[in-house]
Amino acid sequence: MKRFSAACLLALALMVSACGTNGGDAGSTDSSKSPEKLDGVVKIDGDRGLYVRCTGSGSPTVFMEGGDDDTSDTYGFAEEPVGKVTRTCVYDRANLGQSDPREGPLGLDEYVGDMEALFEKAKIPGPYVLVGTSGGGYLSVGYAVKHPDQVAGIVLVETGPPFKNPPQEIVEFTDPSHPENVEKRDFLQIEKDAWAAKKEIGDIPVAIISNRYSKEEIAAAEFPEEKPGMRSNVKNQKGWLVLSPDAKQVVVTTGHAVEEEDPQLVIDQILAVVEAARG
Repeated sequence: MKRFSAACLLALALMVSACGTNGGDAGSTDSSKSPEKLDGVVKIDGDRGLYVRCTGSGSPTVFMEGGDDDTSDTYGFAEEPVGKVTRTCVYDRANLGQSDPREGPLGLDEYVGDMEALFEKAKIPGPYVLVGTSGGGYLSVGYAVKHPDQVAGIVLVETGPPFKNPPQEIVEFTDPSHPENVEKRDFLQIEKDAWAAKKEIGDIPVAIISNRYSKEEIAAAEFPEEKPGMRSNVKNQKGWLVLSPDAKQVVVTTGHAVEEEDPQLVIDQILAVVEAARG
């Protein structure tokens, strides 16, 4: 499943500057000095570890955050082309893939804390271009808001605002205690927290990739509550433009899973942000 979160309820019914104002401070660490490859579980909290994989060299470091339930493998389409340009890292969040389990409920603070620890223990240097697909975008924003001096750019792929009135089925299904919530993640609260915390990070390149749903897609939605959000998806995602005066929105008609339907577009936007972050 691509993601549980409210901004992508469609996925449930029909089955996201190194030279900027703040990025300059982060540029004191040169990711070109990192090991060429990193592939394994890194202990971040006692015996608990997270799987991380990095390729390429150069600054800024591109750090990719998958959608809900998505492991590092979901960015396989982008690792090689982006890794040829700059340091590129993917990882498995707690309870996913090769990473160790962690008791829930897991909120925004827990995920940001894991990112902080992973960057330190795995020696993944900033500044970072944070790429968040779908529900992963909230985690990227959460880190960026807390560490603006370490962020050189952001790419959000179909990460919408929180759902105002999620259907009861979604509330129950996304509860951290639900047996099918393998991440043990407090999905709906994380969306609210990241959206409420959003603010200007700095004068850094930001790309917001937003899908414009067709009439057919809207008509096919299972829950009536999701249709207004689908109709206004592009407009609603403009809220993320507050992250930077250099933020732009890229509108697509691929459906929610942009990275599956048009992977090259996502690659191009990541590389464009990297280039802009380099100045």
